[in-house]
Amino acid sequence: MRNVGLIRSSASYVAQEYYCLGKTVAESEALEYAKSSEFSNITVCPSIIIGPPLQPTMNASSLFLLTLLKGGIESLENKARPVVDVRDVAEALLLAYEKPEAKGRYICTSYVLRMQDLVNKLKSLYPNYNYPKSFTAIEEDVKMSSEKLQNLGWKYRPLDETIVDAVKRYEESGFLSKD
Repeated sequence: MRNVGLIRSSASYVAQEYYCLGKTVAESEALEYAKSSEFSNITVCPSIIIGPPLQPTMNASSLFLLTLLKGGIESLENKARPVVDVRDVAEALLLAYEKPEAKGRYICTSYVLRMQDLVNKLKSLYPNYNYPKSFTAIEEDVKMSSEKLQNLGWKYRPLDETIVDAVKRYEESGFLSKD
């Protein structure tokens, strides 16, 4: 494994960073293996996945929106976050599998939203939840593009549809009480 040094030099990583590092190393190894074998490798790399969950338990992606809706957060860093609907990720995976011209790596993201903009969008759709009260300015720029995936024919759904369907499912599953 070529990335052992990277892992060993990362002693200060926190758990979330190790998760991301693990994903990066796995992708790198798969791409290297594909170069030296008869196998082809197509990678679809989604951003933060949101939307209606199928599973009966809460996962980290669902917590991203649910935490904003349930409240209890006084202040939040106004970071830019790339998001994509879970159903759009499924369609991207299928598209990459079915298209013979698909090759290499595909970024799968629909929107890059600042947290304050996302909260404002949630408030406009669901005004009765307890949202963060203030936001701390963060100067960062997230540049991600799904242009390569869109060139294969991938389309993503409107943000409002993703949010409405997710909240409806949270309510149906008992993760969120109707307000």
